[in-house]
Amino acid sequence: MNSPQVRIAVDATGGDYAPGEVVAGAIRAKEELGIEVILVGDPQQITASVAQPDLLSQIEIVPAEGIVEMHEEPLSALRRKPKASINVSMDLVKQGRADGVVSAGHSGAAMAAALLRLGRIKGIDRPAIGAVFPTVIAGKPVLILDVGANVDCRPKYLEQFAVMGSLYSQYVIGNESPKVGLLNIGEEKSKGNEVVIQVHKALSDLDTKSKVINFVGNAEGRDVLSGDFDVIVCDGFTGNVLLKFAEAVGESVLQILREELPQGVTGKVGCALLKGNLKRIKQRVDHAEHGGGLLLGVAGVAVISHGSSKAPSIYNAIRLAKDAVDNDVIDRIKGQYQKVAATAKAKAISE
Repeated sequence: MNSPQVRIAVDATGGDYAPGEVVAGAIRAKEELGIEVILVGDPQQITASVAQPDLLSQIEIVPAEGIVEMHEEPLSALRRKPKASINVSMDLVKQGRADGVVSAGHSGAAMAAALLRLGRIKGIDRPAIGAVFPTVIAGKPVLILDVGANVDCRPKYLEQFAVMGSLYSQYVIGNESPKVGLLNIGEEKSKGNEVVIQVHKALSDLDTKSKVINFVGNAEGRDVLSGDFDVIVCDGFTGNVLLKFAEAVGESVLQILREELPQGVTGKVGCALLKGNLKRIKQRVDHAEHGGGLLLGVAGVAVISHGSSKAPSIYNAIRLAKDAVDNDVIDRIKGQYQKVAATAKAKAISE
């Protein structure tokens, strides 16, 4: 008996290049990933964005009315616009009509809609956006969280990020015992502000006493892309700065390559010989290759993609959502936190 196809709801009208680029990425995902996509938005706009309307013949379009604009406050806008595309997309997951959501629209609205519609996983105080960064070791990415959901964090939030990130790294990225690091200004456990010092102790306890994670210590800024860590935890303010800096570095590398490669006939011959190498370089440093970040901690699969996402990035965001569904990331996090809660209860009784 064949298992049902994964179904991903795509916020087709969210993002700087919606709906055209979003729809193009969704069509490619359907064709190449063997999944079903549900396009959510204004049917006329979606249809008009495709040069060949027959490409949409096998894709379900669910009507929605409007979007949450970037200048709008998320919660009030979501309440004023119950039929906005991000609300409708999340409702499809809540109703069981979709297995996950991808949106390149207002990230704050996407997170708020996920919390309102899907709720938090029991035991998780705040969800975190986990983003995958390339490292100097080919094929060995690092997961950074949080990269923007929580500007201010209490120590327990960062503890929860570490556990969720470790589970994601293990089951989706494929690291058997993910090495978890805490972003800090030095390697010593006494370094950093009061919050980070508290978190270091808590993560050490989760490693040595509870065996929940494999905590290997502090990670400095220079360690982020070293490949020495599989998961790095930080607050959303720091993580978002890090994310955007890394994106800029990738874009700069690609631009430098364009400018420095020889011109004319010699350049064309040289580029032809290096075509494979250049393609691999682009795949490793271009943020579009990673698609976006999974919102960990909500009771459903939700991927928040870059607002400037074009078709390749949308495709990769949908692939990320599919991987999360295929590997039961949400259920694994739920199961882990049930164990954590049971352990804490048993400890309290014994004391």
